[in-house]
Amino acid sequence: MANIDNLKKNREKKLKKIVERGFNPYPARTKRTDTISVVIENFEKIAKKEEILILAGRLKSLRGHGGVLFFDLDDGSGQIQILLRKDKIGEKNYQFFKEVFDIGDFIEVRGSLFKTKTGEKSLLVKDFKILAKSLRPLPEKWHGFKNVEERYRKRYLDLIFNPGVRKKFRQRSAIIKKTREFLEGKDFLEVETPILQPIYGGARARPFKTHLNALDMDLYLRISPELYLKRLLVGGFEKVYEIGKCFRNEGMDKNHNPDFTMLEFYWAYADYKAMMKLTEEMFQYLLKEILGSLSLEYQGKKINFKKPWDRIDFNDLLARDTKIKFKEIDRATLAQKARDMGIPIEEERPKAEIADEIYKKISRPKLWQPTFIIHHPLGFQPLAKSRDKQPDELANFQLVVGGVELVNAFSELNNPQEQRRRFKEQEKFFQAGLEEAQRLDEDYLEALEYAMPPAAGFGMGLDRLVSLLTDSNNLREVILFPTMKPKS
Repeated sequence: MANIDNLKKNREKKLKKIVERGFNPYPARTKRTDTISVVIENFEKIAKKEEILILAGRLKSLRGHGGVLFFDLDDGSGQIQILLRKDKIGEKNYQFFKEVFDIGDFIEVRGSLFKTKTGEKSLLVKDFKILAKSLRPLPEKWHGFKNVEERYRKRYLDLIFNPGVRKKFRQRSAIIKKTREFLEGKDFLEVETPILQPIYGGARARPFKTHLNALDMDLYLRISPELYLKRLLVGGFEKVYEIGKCFRNEGMDKNHNPDFTMLEFYWAYADYKAMMKLTEEMFQYLLKEILGSLSLEYQGKKINFKKPWDRIDFNDLLARDTKIKFKEIDRATLAQKARDMGIPIEEERPKAEIADEIYKKISRPKLWQPTFIIHHPLGFQPLAKSRDKQPDELANFQLVVGGVELVNAFSELNNPQEQRRRFKEQEKFFQAGLEEAQRLDEDYLEALEYAMPPAAGFGMGLDRLVSLLTDSNNLREVILFPTMKPKS
């Protein structure tokens, strides 16, 4: 730490010298003419014309001997070698550069392109300018850094040193863009709904609570936009979607972060079966657009998205992997079987949710190829419609890929009386201590009483999708600034 402080003091002295020389060490603009990637791509053409270029970026790898200095310039789009020669810029400027410039500084250079004797594409400087003086030295041993948590805490350094990380976040942006393109092509309308909500709902999760002083009322950060998006179906919109942050005050692991990016969309006059077909179509579109293939490598295993994907009933899967026949077992026995498997079960947790906890531990990790898990038992999702001919099962599906749930979707319950009954049942669970139970939302029930058309809904964590398509084993690899526990 003392060494860092000394280096900072040394750089602050250099900053003072820049000011004393009459230069602004943090000017507001640059006259950059080209990005480095464009220059590299069109190098021969530009060099032949002997054009004078102005480039800007971060100074890296400073080295020199005699009257010559070499360094690399990186602007985020690419990197190019820069050459300063004393006989070209003059003794005074050359010495000034050597005295005050450091690795990490942002600079502007003006000059012409040439190739070195070894064939390296380079720029010969005629003039230079400081753009931002770096007061902290960049870490010398960042490459291959073992402490991954430090990479997440100081993502800016991670991005500086690791082009692969920058590429991953460019891919994330492209994935979200292409997701929007697909939905817009299907006539879905992008909307925005409240993040601060008086009653949280739309998922099973513990919320974050806050207080609005202006109205003296408690509010919650949303755990899902579902109930507001379905109000829009009542209002006459037939296809709506939202991409935005949701917040859940629960455990953290490689597949969970307290705030995450959710995609939800709702489709009037469709059911869960139509939604399964649309899901297959959307994933195939994204893979072709992003990866150029319907297969990918994830954690050392190949996954093929060629349709149709496997479909398996939840009860059949549970029976296959655990010998548990859901319809023939009582809640108490099921809860004890779960505890015998090392799964903690609260006394108030309903039977369908206990079965889901068993499935998540035993069955889901085995599902590597795209698989639809269909027809969860009634009581699992209080907002999902039951099947017409088998009302003890839901008209729903979950998409599992690589052992991870990517999508949760179902035919939406639009019977206000049945929805009220289920909300009241959930309230009993909440009063008994189950914090993530759905709350009774009178405003939403009133909206349903004006009639909502039959519809299907879809929810997907986009961080998990990006994780899959970029072969990342932890959500924190694809979230720029993941939630971290303070060091102190």
